[in-house]
Amino acid sequence: MSDPTSVAAPTAEPEPTICFHAIGVVENEFDLPAPTDVIRAAESRIRLKPELAPGLDGLKPGEKILVLFHFHRSQGFHLHQHPRGDHSRPQRGVFALRSPFRPNAIGASFVEITAIENDLVWVQGLDAINGTPVLDLKPV
Repeated sequence: MSDPTSVAAPTAEPEPTICFHAIGVVENEFDLPAPTDVIRAAESRIRLKPELAPGLDGLKPGEKILVLFHFHRSQGFHLHQHPRGDHSRPQRGVFALRSPFRPNAIGASFVEITAIENDLVWVQGLDAINGTPVLDLKPV
């Protein structure tokens, strides 16, 4: 006889495979991670794949965009981390931090466009290092 108050265990469905392809790459002077305020103050370029350059139509210098990118050098994560690795600060949950060490190594920055030329977008405020794969650009 079954218990009418029991709930059947959910069937374990396999997690979907999610695959992203870079649309471009970050170019700047930072080959190693740098303090966020330093890297955001510098100008960076986003070099799109040439065939995607027409997708920039409608964007203009002075506008803000959201840049989604892959933390390509990040390996592993912890659910609790010290902000910026500073052990004098109390740990916080990974979702309360901008740490690159996260379950999905995806970063996001709101940036201002300073120039656009063909497949190059110059931006101010991007906190990604040279060679970082760019996943998407979205208007703010």
